[in-house]
Amino acid sequence: FLENQYISYIDMDGNEQEHKFVKGIFMLPGHGNVVGFANGVEQELKDMVVYQGKNEQGMALAAVGYAKQMRRKSIFACTSSVGPGACNMITAAATATANNIPVLILPGDIYASRQPDPVLQQMEQPQNLSISAHDAFQAVTKYWGRINRPEQVMTDMISAMRVLTDTANTGAVAISLPQDVQAEAYDYPVDFFKKRVWRVDRRPITKYALDKAVEVIKNAKKPLLICGGGVRYAEAHKVFKKFAEDFGIAFGETQAGKSAVVWDHELNLGGLGTTGGIAANKLAHEADVVIGVGTRYTDFTTASKWLYRTDAKFVNINPSEFQAYKMDATPVVADANEALTAIGEELAKIGYHTDKAYAEEVAALRKEWWTEVERLDAVEYTDKEHFTPEINDANRECVEKYIKDTGCKLCQTTVLGTINHLIDDNAIVCAAAGSLPGDMQGLWRARKENTYHMEYGYSCMGYEVASALGAKIACPDQEVYAMCGDGSFDMLHSELITSVQTGHKINVMLFDNASFGCINNLEVGQGNASICTEKNMLEPGVTNGIHKGKVIQVDYAAIGAAYGCKTYTVKTLDELKAAIEDAKKQTVSTLIDMKVLPKTM
Repeated sequence: FLENQYISYIDMDGNEQEHKFVKGIFMLPGHGNVVGFANGVEQELKDMVVYQGKNEQGMALAAVGYAKQMRRKSIFACTSSVGPGACNMITAAATATANNIPVLILPGDIYASRQPDPVLQQMEQPQNLSISAHDAFQAVTKYWGRINRPEQVMTDMISAMRVLTDTANTGAVAISLPQDVQAEAYDYPVDFFKKRVWRVDRRPITKYALDKAVEVIKNAKKPLLICGGGVRYAEAHKVFKKFAEDFGIAFGETQAGKSAVVWDHELNLGGLGTTGGIAANKLAHEADVVIGVGTRYTDFTTASKWLYRTDAKFVNINPSEFQAYKMDATPVVADANEALTAIGEELAKIGYHTDKAYAEEVAALRKEWWTEVERLDAVEYTDKEHFTPEINDANRECVEKYIKDTGCKLCQTTVLGTINHLIDDNAIVCAAAGSLPGDMQGLWRARKENTYHMEYGYSCMGYEVASALGAKIACPDQEVYAMCGDGSFDMLHSELITSVQTGHKINVMLFDNASFGCINNLEVGQGNASICTEKNMLEPGVTNGIHKGKVIQVDYAAIGAAYGCKTYTVKTLDELKAAIEDAKKQTVSTLIDMKVLPKTM
């Protein structure tokens, strides 16, 4: 069935596309899928690829990364054992669903017959013996099913594909497979295995919505466009850019929308919201009309709804009714290409355009912000370096301890800027959690479309390395860089081994500040003690989570080398530049262990 699922759609160039929807399967065989599902893969595999995962969460996150980089036009399935293996994928399923990214999860499940209960890895619930740990998937998926009889495969898999190809409501889909049912035969109708083409239609705008949207926008003196992830998934890059240009409307980028349009476009104000920059945020604070395209309006995009004027009017373009009605907006439930094109035609008829003063303000805001970015690219720490007033004694102590124990003085923004300048223009950067998403949304300059790959709907630590593998499978001819802190790397980096095993070269850029630095900032910035966020040794007899001993100096380069990667340890800018250039020449995965000062994000 999976081999015969196809997807068709019109791409950003207006060309009709049709190709197989399921690229392959990430698999960790275990108690519950090895003698049933795995045997079926052995017998029936034709074009799909199969990769061995190293951790169920990691392989499922790689599947999320692949589908995200493919702009939801192709997916992986993931299969695991009954118990811990299945539950390990719950976090990945939540990550997919929070970001509206399709991934198919096919875990083994307990016996449908319930005769051998409790089987190995079964969790019994005395009040309901039909419940298994897999019921937990219902909270984090867009569709969940359990195949208690073999013929149920037909209805559940059709429903699964319906959801996975639904632009408005996609996410994780989990179909649990009881291990005894996996061994049962059924006389399926041949038609079930025919080629099925799932059409991703561009939902047109209604005349009513068109009229209402134009009525709001035509009176805007200081409009702002929001470039959300939906611009990229709808492949509306060209239409979005043309709309902005035709009417002189500047735009800010969400984490998911960044790199739909390159950074130096004259109307691109960069990152928007809590982790954005002053250019987009200043205009947002003054905007009388906000046109959100493919955005979910998370608290970071709205600064918890503080960013915009209380009397600002919103027009939301989104195929999801749920998202379109947010911010008490004029809803446009439609495809971004269709809606922007239709609205643009009507605005052109009445000659709408922003004025000269608006254009001058946009240019001034861009200059102000990108000048600041250039400064942050080149910050050097010296013993006389002044801290901003917000840096309290706890932060000062943290920095001085790191320098004393490691001898390293690299600043995070300088390291980030150096990487940005030296890697290829078409290189893909993947990130997810900690302080890097904040730095990158504001400071990263995307020079090619679809090269910025940020998971910030769930901010899942450990996504970075796994997603880089998925992105590399999606774009094998481009360099891919996993941008992660030491905290995220410690959490999950198992699929780095898979990248070596399968020959998918990725580059891990490891920012080691020996802490969970982002949360440490939140902690001490609100007047708390630094508890369990710094990776210092515990002093003898201390059990309160306050680490005052020496900084733990982990040799991450040695870890990567043990896996078969080419690795580098970096403590100076010159070493960083040399490592980046040498890593480009390698054919195996690389890891650059960069020792950076805490508090320099």
